[in-house]
Amino acid sequence: MPKTLEICVDSVVSALHAQAGGADRIELCENLAQGGITPSAGKIAQTKRLLTIPVMVLIRPRKGDFLYSDLEFELMLDDIQRAKDLGADGIVSGVLLPDGHIDRTRTAWLVEAAQPLPFTFHRAFDMCREPWLAIGQLAELGVQNILTSGLRATALEGIGHLRTFVALAGERLTIMACSELHPDTIDPLLEIEGLQAFHAALRRPVHSQMSFRGLAPMGDENLEAEFSWHEAKLEWIEQMRQKLQ
Repeated sequence: MPKTLEICVDSVVSALHAQAGGADRIELCENLAQGGITPSAGKIAQTKRLLTIPVMVLIRPRKGDFLYSDLEFELMLDDIQRAKDLGADGIVSGVLLPDGHIDRTRTAWLVEAAQPLPFTFHRAFDMCREPWLAIGQLAELGVQNILTSGLRATALEGIGHLRTFVALAGERLTIMACSELHPDTIDPLLEIEGLQAFHAALRRPVHSQMSFRGLAPMGDENLEAEFSWHEAKLEWIEQMRQKLQ
């Protein structure tokens, strides 16, 4: 089977680079520096207008953990409907219980809200208490994909767990490897039998062209950091596509 390349992006420019570089689909979000949150309606709409490859939309109301209040969860359901209305091709989300187990009740509601779109359970999986048990639970709930770095900071560090997860998942759902994937380091992961999906950001820093920058920071970062951001690098995406072929 051909291997799937999903590029995670938080800008329309990066989305266009992903498509030009040969990505099979994108995951669209906001603020990748903090793990990604739900993108704006305008960003979803513009991305859908400009891309022909599928757009998977992240539904995450804030940074931090995956234990949400009733108000936050209501917002997630509303955001799923809005994403569907704007043409999303899939939904990416996940929720946990206070004890670290999968919140099966709320996950079922998310999957139902996303229908008929495919549902990816994101890296909340890497924060759950019993991932080996969770694979079967998520499959029963109708989840099609699990995004995971193998419980570690990077996919290479979690390679042993990734191998186990792929074997446990079998034909029930797809394990998608993620975190710090790069054309220069992906070879060991390509040796895992049955691992067919890969999720990468492949970003490089972009620096502001502003000559005048003022003295007042706009957020929590230092002033210099506020004048730089990241975008997906077309060359790296092309190289990754070649590796997966």
